[in-house]
Amino acid sequence: MRVATAAASSFPGPWRKRAMALALSGIALAGGAVHAHGQEVAASPAATVAAPTAVLPGDDFYDYVNGDWLRNTEIPADRSSWGSFAILANATNERIIGLVEGLAAAPQADASARQVSDFYRSWIDEAAIEAKGWAPIKPLLKKIDGIRDQAGLARALGESLRADVDPLNSTNFYTENLFGLWVAQDLNDTTRNVAYLLQGGLGLPDRAFYLSDSARMQGLRAGYQAHIAAMLKQAGYSDAPARAARVFALEQQIAASHASREDSADVAKGNNPWRAADFASKAPGLDWKAFFQAAGLGKQADFIVWHPTAMTGSAALVGSVPLATWKDFLAFHTINHFSTTLPKAAADQRFAFYGSALSGTPQQSLRSKRALAATNAALSDAVGKLYVERYFPPESKARVQDMVTNIVAAFSRRIDKLDWMAPATKAQAQEKLKTLYVGVGYPERWENYAGLRVVRGDALGNVQRAEQFHYRQELAKLGQSPDRKAWAMPAQLVNAVNLPLQNALNFPAAILQPPFFDPAASDAANYGGIGATIGHEISHSFDDQGAQFDAQGKLRDWWTPADLAHFQSASKQLVAQFAAYKPFPDLAVNGQLTLSENLADLAGVAAAHDAFTLSQQGKPAQPGADRDFFTGYGVSWRSKAREAAARQQILTDGHAPAQYRAATVRNLDAWYPAFDVKPGQQLYLAPEQRVRVW
Repeated sequence: MRVATAAASSFPGPWRKRAMALALSGIALAGGAVHAHGQEVAASPAATVAAPTAVLPGDDFYDYVNGDWLRNTEIPADRSSWGSFAILANATNERIIGLVEGLAAAPQADASARQVSDFYRSWIDEAAIEAKGWAPIKPLLKKIDGIRDQAGLARALGESLRADVDPLNSTNFYTENLFGLWVAQDLNDTTRNVAYLLQGGLGLPDRAFYLSDSARMQGLRAGYQAHIAAMLKQAGYSDAPARAARVFALEQQIAASHASREDSADVAKGNNPWRAADFASKAPGLDWKAFFQAAGLGKQADFIVWHPTAMTGSAALVGSVPLATWKDFLAFHTINHFSTTLPKAAADQRFAFYGSALSGTPQQSLRSKRALAATNAALSDAVGKLYVERYFPPESKARVQDMVTNIVAAFSRRIDKLDWMAPATKAQAQEKLKTLYVGVGYPERWENYAGLRVVRGDALGNVQRAEQFHYRQELAKLGQSPDRKAWAMPAQLVNAVNLPLQNALNFPAAILQPPFFDPAASDAANYGGIGATIGHEISHSFDDQGAQFDAQGKLRDWWTPADLAHFQSASKQLVAQFAAYKPFPDLAVNGQLTLSENLADLAGVAAAHDAFTLSQQGKPAQPGADRDFFTGYGVSWRSKAREAAARQQILTDGHAPAQYRAATVRNLDAWYPAFDVKPGQQLYLAPEQRVRVW
């Protein structure tokens, strides 16, 4: 995935992709703007790039392209970061809020539109939520309080399971629930879907937040424990500080058995087939039969356990930690999870920790934006259909599809020209390209929400029922063959994704706008913007993770040993290049953690440049076309982040900070003459030092 990271997202599960948060919140536009289809959106690259600054592009290309914007733009108070993605997401959300709020003006014949309207209006009605107080969540807490034994605890943990993680396309390898479920094609058998179980149980972003001895992490841990206590106290629990201390101590123990992010991103380490009967011996301590029955997985015979150490460690804790502590754990996470549909004090407390303390965001976003995020999560396709019908013209889809065709062809040519790849490996790579499914704009089949009950005025109940509805949908896939054309992202999301098990790509309609794609901009700017995004996602099929999957999405080794050795050698060069970047004196970029995305950036922009060059054959020359192409690419990474958010991204995200992603152009030969980059300038690399993979 190409997107850079921002604050945490309200989209659930399969859409909690690498850095998906950017589509969901924001306030006013920053920088210039143009009108497209009757609405204000972020300006195209050609419109936003100011006169070159004093810095030379060969010293700091990111500052050369974006310096004026960086110096003149303030991050909105309700954001932890701000930039091209966030600006566009904000504009898109404003459009959608207008659409959704307009639904209330007249009776809706379309049932899904009524659901959208009722869900949104229930969530945004803060006065009604305040009037109900804590009553809506009391039945859930009473049920937890009624747990009397280990079997009851296992049932409660099973009932809390949600399909809310995707280890191949996520910045998160955990969920707040003790375990996470992912339903997808079997890594080893392409004919069936299987249930994957992953680590969970943490309220902080990652195991490092529990285990690191740094002063900042110690402070965040103290703040998190205080947050647990505050939430429990608001809900009426006695002796909240002591309960919070026990809950936090339990989470620390859970974190100790968690896999690292680097290990979590290793598909081979995640491919651990377990039979249902194996759990009792491999992970004793939890009544697995009761757990699976409560989770709706009682008839599932086969699983893939992505994090076996976490499965074993957490199950052991279920058997050894006092039942009272587990009940407090469940109560806190239930309150924490549903806090945005509870009285304002609870929602404010959640933001005070997760928004301000953890991400450095000083102000909570408008309730209308938070209501839209919740509605998107519950009824994503219903909202997406409204958006596409109003704001995504067929002409844009057709033009982007042409670009996709050109970039796939360019990538194919690059494969043919590789002097290090054996013919057999090339044939397998070409087969992946030939069978690649590319979805542009929106899915071929919209989701039907007829089975979801939305009750006007029941904000918490609507959220709960929507989560259960989506969970049942995921469980239903276990009896089906994989659908290669199924979308993993809603049309209104500013993002894009590669799905290696499906050998498929999704480019939602919302990202097909300026500054990434502008029908009025030059071909050069569009290929540098959305073209590089398309190339990025295609190249994920051949990066350190994607190259492990064949054309049918099966996990298998289709490289010769010599090909793999060359690929790994080139990859190590890129790891070293990015590990040398140090955003803070005490914190460097993790070149290994960010390798997949860095490989995709490099290959993507190279393929997009090839495709642009090929697309211009027979057309009049565009003066300065290469400058426009690379400038369009640099503008697409325009971004600012608060220090707390930037540090969190470096520690937990598979994407490098934006300024270093833009700097990957230093590996492309065409960039040097376009900007007259000379030896001695900071980004200059001698030809033999430029990383060349694809």
